[in-house]
Amino acid sequence: MRKHFVALFFYFFVVTICSALAQDFVLRKGTHFILGKKDYNYIGANYWYGGLLALTENGKIRLRTELDFLAKHGINNLRIMTVVEGEGVINGVPRVSPAFQPGKGVYKNELLYALDFLLAEMGKRKLKAVLYLSNNWDWTGGFMQYLNWNGLMPDSIFKRKLTWDEQRDYTSKFYSCAPCISQQYEVLKKIVGRINSITHKKYTDDTAIMSWELANEPRPMRPAAIPVYKKWIAATASLIKKIDKHHLVTTGVEGDMGTENLQTFSDIHQDKNIDYATIHIWPKNWGWFKDTSIAKSLNEIKANTKNYIDRHAHEMTKINKPLVIEEFGLPRDEHLYSLSAGTGSRNIYYGFIMNELVKSIHTDGVIRGVNFWGFGGIGRPSHKQLLWMKGEDMLGDPPPEEQGLNTVFDTDTSTWKIISDYKKKLAK
Repeated sequence: MRKHFVALFFYFFVVTICSALAQDFVLRKGTHFILGKKDYNYIGANYWYGGLLALTENGKIRLRTELDFLAKHGINNLRIMTVVEGEGVINGVPRVSPAFQPGKGVYKNELLYALDFLLAEMGKRKLKAVLYLSNNWDWTGGFMQYLNWNGLMPDSIFKRKLTWDEQRDYTSKFYSCAPCISQQYEVLKKIVGRINSITHKKYTDDTAIMSWELANEPRPMRPAAIPVYKKWIAATASLIKKIDKHHLVTTGVEGDMGTENLQTFSDIHQDKNIDYATIHIWPKNWGWFKDTSIAKSLNEIKANTKNYIDRHAHEMTKINKPLVIEEFGLPRDEHLYSLSAGTGSRNIYYGFIMNELVKSIHTDGVIRGVNFWGFGGIGRPSHKQLLWMKGEDMLGDPPPEEQGLNTVFDTDTSTWKIISDYKKKLAK
């Protein structure tokens, strides 16, 4: 009798623990995210460099300071880079460092130890991470680095500045390069299957993680690559789900601006292993204003943004899955990089997008979260040159972009007030 009692007690203890743990994972139910027994809707930030800060003691101090700042201001979701492939110049500029995979099949764990630290600190503050596992773009190595390692992109081309057509032609080859994909999957398995060296939790059991993202802005790059692109999306999502049963999976795409057409966007998000969709919105990159005429172009920018959001929300309503606007940004006033420049147009634009989120929540729509680009915290640009140089503070702007271009700093009080105001509206 005693043995049966002990066994029964142990069974209920395990069930209770597992049930409590499950309540701390973000789940999906139709077009809703669920955390515990409540909807999980969020205003978050892009914090791509967060996993790099803990490489030094000073960086750990900065990281803790910035996480405290974010938590204080109601930011509860952070989108973060997990891996850098390769070292040195790529496409004419230095990439992020250090690399997890500095050479083909060669791994160094410093970056992952730093990611461990970030996730441990986020867990203490009840923050959730969206972790992307590679990159369509060059600033972390990404797909171009795998092509280089496998002889499809010689050094003479790989290191110099490419034309846009060259970049499209080469990157589109990734999806039909079997050894490239195999090597990327090896990295994916090392990260998703990792045990945190600080908390000793498996990443698959870590409730600080909300979701895995296949890559940052994966694009077919050429229409001819769409069939193999779709296969890569489906296969990669399936692989992650086989390793990790607890966390959500998403694509990381920009929307039809990146998938060549709306049908491809719709097709890839109907996959059973993709839990929700993402879109990114970049008025500057997409030519919605020119030069310094941001304020004069705000009405056009907002109209284009509204159209972009609506057509993707319409698709996700049919698919019955959530949509996250996980990248959006606007330069400081007059397109200046100095912290003394105003953020009037940016504040209006942030408010416009966050209002789309609030309207969606209050009308049971599909938009369930936003992540502005990007948080720079207490970091500061050196202004010695426009682009980032090794040894300088990492900001929201990646190395190939002008430092201070889209970054929101801790001192941008008017922007933080907009964010705070919309957090309150979200809670009503």
